[in-house]
Amino acid sequence: MLSIIQAAGWPIGFLIACSVVGLALILERAWSLRRARVAPAGLLDEAITASRHGVPPADVIGQLAQHSLLGKVLAAGLLALHDNPRATEAELRAALEGAGRRAAARLQRYLGALATVASAAPLLGLLGTVIGMIEIFGSQAGPGGLLPGGGNPAQLAHGISVALYNTAFGLIIAVPALIFWRLYRARADALLLELELAAERFVHHLLTLHR
Repeated sequence: MLSIIQAAGWPIGFLIACSVVGLALILERAWSLRRARVAPAGLLDEAITASRHGVPPADVIGQLAQHSLLGKVLAAGLLALHDNPRATEAELRAALEGAGRRAAARLQRYLGALATVASAAPLLGLLGTVIGMIEIFGSQAGPGGLLPGGGNPAQLAHGISVALYNTAFGLIIAVPALIFWRLYRARADALLLELELAAERFVHHLLTLHR
Protein backbone atom coordinates (compact mmCIF):
# COMPACT_ATOMS: atom_id res chain seq x y z
CA MET A 1 0.00 0.00 0.00
CA LEU A 2 2.84 2.34 0.85
CA SER A 3 4.42 1.69 -2.54
CA ILE A 4 1.15 2.62 -4.26
CA ILE A 5 0.95 5.87 -2.29
CA GLN A 6 4.53 6.68 -3.18
CA ALA A 7 3.86 5.91 -6.84
CA ALA A 8 0.82 8.21 -6.80
CA GLY A 9 3.00 11.20 -5.94
CA TRP A 10 2.35 14.20 -3.73
CA PRO A 11 -1.24 14.88 -4.97
CA ILE A 12 -2.39 11.74 -3.16
CA GLY A 13 -1.91 13.56 0.16
CA PHE A 14 -5.03 15.65 -0.49
CA LEU A 15 -7.02 12.52 -1.28
CA ILE A 16 -5.84 10.75 1.87
CA ALA A 17 -6.93 13.74 3.96
CA CYS A 18 -10.25 13.74 2.11
CA SER A 19 -10.74 10.02 2.80
CA VAL A 20 -10.03 10.47 6.53
CA VAL A 21 -12.58 13.29 6.77
CA GLY A 22 -15.13 11.29 4.79
CA LEU A 23 -14.69 8.19 6.95
CA ALA A 24 -15.02 10.24 10.13
CA LEU A 25 -18.24 11.83 8.87
CA ILE A 26 -19.68 8.46 7.84
CA LEU A 27 -18.97 6.93 11.25
CA GLU A 28 -20.30 9.97 13.12
CA ARG A 29 -23.57 9.98 11.18
CA ALA A 30 -23.93 6.22 11.58
CA TRP A 31 -23.75 6.73 15.35
CA SER A 32 -25.92 9.85 15.54
CA LEU A 33 -28.70 8.67 13.23
CA ARG A 34 -29.41 5.49 15.14
CA ARG A 35 -33.06 5.14 16.07
CA ALA A 36 -32.17 4.70 19.74
CA ARG A 37 -30.61 8.18 19.78
CA VAL A 38 -33.33 9.88 17.73
CA ALA A 39 -36.75 8.30 18.28
CA PRO A 40 -36.71 5.25 20.56
CA ALA A 41 -39.69 2.96 20.26
CA GLY A 42 -42.29 3.49 22.96
CA LEU A 43 -40.96 6.84 24.20
CA LEU A 44 -44.00 8.78 23.00
CA ASP A 45 -46.37 6.40 24.78
CA GLU A 46 -44.27 6.63 27.95
CA ALA A 47 -44.36 10.43 27.83
CA ILE A 48 -48.13 10.40 27.33
CA THR A 49 -48.58 7.98 30.24
CA ALA A 50 -46.31 10.05 32.52
CA SER A 51 -48.32 13.21 31.80
CA ARG A 52 -51.78 11.67 31.67
CA HIS A 53 -52.83 13.18 35.01
CA GLY A 54 -50.94 16.45 34.68
CA VAL A 55 -47.61 18.00 33.81
CA PRO A 56 -44.77 16.06 35.50
CA PRO A 57 -42.15 17.82 37.66
CA ALA A 58 -39.31 19.76 36.07
CA ASP A 59 -36.72 17.09 36.90
CA VAL A 60 -38.77 14.47 35.04
CA ILE A 61 -39.05 16.80 32.06
CA GLY A 62 -35.29 17.32 32.18
CA GLN A 63 -34.66 13.58 32.12
CA LEU A 64 -36.95 13.27 29.11
CA ALA A 65 -35.04 16.03 27.31
CA GLN A 66 -31.74 14.18 27.87
CA HIS A 67 -33.13 10.91 26.55
CA SER A 68 -33.07 11.51 22.78
CA LEU A 69 -34.01 14.01 20.08
CA LEU A 70 -37.65 12.94 20.35
CA GLY A 71 -37.38 13.42 24.09
CA LYS A 72 -36.16 16.99 23.55
CA VAL A 73 -39.15 17.74 21.32
CA LEU A 74 -41.68 16.27 23.76
CA ALA A 75 -39.99 17.94 26.72
CA ALA A 76 -40.32 21.31 24.98
CA GLY A 77 -44.11 20.96 24.97
CA LEU A 78 -44.22 19.83 28.61
CA LEU A 79 -41.91 22.64 29.66
CA ALA A 80 -44.08 25.22 27.90
CA LEU A 81 -47.11 23.90 29.77
CA HIS A 82 -45.14 23.70 33.03
CA ASP A 83 -44.10 27.35 32.74
CA ASN A 84 -47.53 28.50 31.61
CA PRO A 85 -50.42 26.17 32.54
CA ARG A 86 -52.75 28.36 30.47
CA ALA A 87 -50.66 28.10 27.30
CA THR A 88 -52.72 28.18 24.13
CA GLU A 89 -52.57 25.64 21.34
CA ALA A 90 -50.56 28.10 19.24
CA GLU A 91 -48.00 28.52 22.02
CA LEU A 92 -47.66 24.76 22.48
CA ARG A 93 -47.24 24.24 18.77
CA ALA A 94 -44.64 27.01 18.62
CA ALA A 95 -42.64 25.38 21.42
CA LEU A 96 -42.72 21.98 19.72
CA GLU A 97 -41.93 23.46 16.30
CA GLY A 98 -38.92 25.31 17.70
CA ALA A 99 -37.62 22.10 19.24
CA GLY A 100 -38.37 20.29 15.97
CA ARG A 101 -36.29 22.76 13.97
CA ARG A 102 -33.37 22.25 16.33
CA ALA A 103 -33.80 18.49 16.01
CA ALA A 104 -33.84 18.78 12.20
CA ALA A 105 -30.56 20.70 12.31
CA ARG A 106 -29.05 17.92 14.44
CA LEU A 107 -30.27 15.26 12.02
CA GLN A 108 -28.85 17.04 8.98
CA ARG A 109 -25.58 18.09 10.59
CA TYR A 110 -22.44 17.17 8.61
CA LEU A 111 -24.45 15.89 5.64
CA GLY A 112 -23.36 18.93 3.67
CA ALA A 113 -19.73 18.21 4.54
CA LEU A 114 -20.13 14.60 3.40
CA ALA A 115 -21.63 15.80 0.12
CA THR A 116 -18.63 18.11 -0.27
CA VAL A 117 -16.27 15.16 0.15
CA ALA A 118 -18.19 13.23 -2.50
CA SER A 119 -17.91 16.19 -4.88
CA ALA A 120 -14.33 17.18 -4.10
CA ALA A 121 -12.69 13.75 -4.27
CA PRO A 122 -13.11 13.29 -8.07
CA LEU A 123 -11.84 16.84 -8.61
CA LEU A 124 -8.78 16.15 -6.49
CA GLY A 125 -8.26 12.95 -8.45
CA LEU A 126 -8.52 14.97 -11.65
CA LEU A 127 -5.92 17.38 -10.30
CA GLY A 128 -3.54 14.45 -9.76
CA THR A 129 -4.32 13.22 -13.26
CA VAL A 130 -3.43 16.59 -14.77
CA ILE A 131 -0.20 16.73 -12.78
CA GLY A 132 0.66 13.23 -13.98
CA MET A 133 -0.02 14.26 -17.58
CA ILE A 134 2.27 17.26 -17.15
CA GLU A 135 5.02 14.94 -15.97
CA ILE A 136 4.38 12.66 -18.94
CA PHE A 137 4.80 15.51 -21.42
CA GLY A 138 7.79 16.76 -19.49
CA SER A 139 9.46 13.38 -19.75
CA GLN A 140 9.24 13.58 -23.56
CA ALA A 141 10.86 16.97 -23.79
CA GLY A 142 14.49 17.05 -24.79
CA PRO A 143 16.88 20.00 -24.96
CA GLY A 144 15.33 21.22 -28.18
CA GLY A 145 11.72 20.34 -27.48
CA LEU A 146 9.77 17.13 -28.10
CA LEU A 147 12.35 14.71 -29.43
CA PRO A 148 11.47 11.11 -30.23
CA GLY A 149 14.59 9.72 -28.63
CA GLY A 150 14.96 12.18 -25.78
CA GLY A 151 12.31 10.89 -23.38
CA ASN A 152 12.94 9.87 -19.79
CA PRO A 153 11.38 6.40 -19.25
CA ALA A 154 11.46 6.67 -15.45
CA GLN A 155 9.75 10.05 -15.46
CA LEU A 156 7.26 8.79 -18.03
CA ALA A 157 6.35 5.79 -15.85
CA HIS A 158 6.05 8.02 -12.79
CA GLY A 159 3.75 10.43 -14.63
CA ILE A 160 1.51 7.58 -15.73
CA SER A 161 1.38 6.25 -12.14
CA VAL A 162 0.46 9.67 -10.76
CA ALA A 163 -2.30 10.11 -13.35
CA LEU A 164 -3.90 6.69 -12.95
CA TYR A 165 -3.57 6.24 -9.20
CA ASN A 166 -5.02 9.65 -8.41
CA THR A 167 -7.96 9.07 -10.73
CA ALA A 168 -8.64 5.70 -9.10
CA PHE A 169 -8.29 7.01 -5.54
CA GLY A 170 -10.59 9.95 -6.27
CA LEU A 171 -13.33 7.60 -7.48
CA ILE A 172 -12.77 5.12 -4.64
CA ILE A 173 -13.37 7.92 -2.14
CA ALA A 174 -16.21 9.66 -3.98
CA VAL A 175 -18.44 6.65 -4.66
CA PRO A 176 -18.86 5.48 -1.01
CA ALA A 177 -19.18 9.09 0.18
CA LEU A 178 -21.98 9.70 -2.32
CA ILE A 179 -23.76 6.46 -1.39
CA PHE A 180 -23.63 7.19 2.35
CA TRP A 181 -24.68 10.82 1.82
CA ARG A 182 -27.83 9.70 0.00
CA LEU A 183 -28.45 6.97 2.57
CA TYR A 184 -28.09 9.30 5.54
CA ARG A 185 -30.13 12.05 3.93
CA ALA A 186 -32.99 9.62 3.35
CA ARG A 187 -32.71 8.31 6.91
CA ALA A 188 -32.66 11.84 8.33
CA ASP A 189 -35.78 12.74 6.34
CA ALA A 190 -37.59 9.61 7.55
CA LEU A 191 -36.66 10.26 11.18
CA LEU A 192 -37.68 13.90 10.90
CA LEU A 193 -41.10 12.85 9.57
CA GLU A 194 -41.44 10.49 12.50
CA LEU A 195 -40.60 13.31 14.93
CA GLU A 196 -43.20 15.56 13.30
CA LEU A 197 -45.92 12.91 13.57
CA ALA A 198 -45.03 12.24 17.20
CA ALA A 199 -45.08 15.96 17.99
CA GLU A 200 -48.51 16.34 16.39
CA ARG A 201 -49.90 13.49 18.44
CA PHE A 202 -48.34 14.91 21.60
CA VAL A 203 -49.88 18.33 21.00
CA HIS A 204 -53.34 16.78 20.98
CA HIS A 205 -52.50 15.01 24.22
CA LEU A 206 -51.28 18.21 25.88
CA LEU A 207 -54.45 20.02 24.88
CA THR A 208 -56.48 17.41 26.80
CA LEU A 209 -54.69 18.49 29.99
CA HIS A 210 -56.55 21.81 29.76
CA ARG A 211 -59.93 20.10 29.83
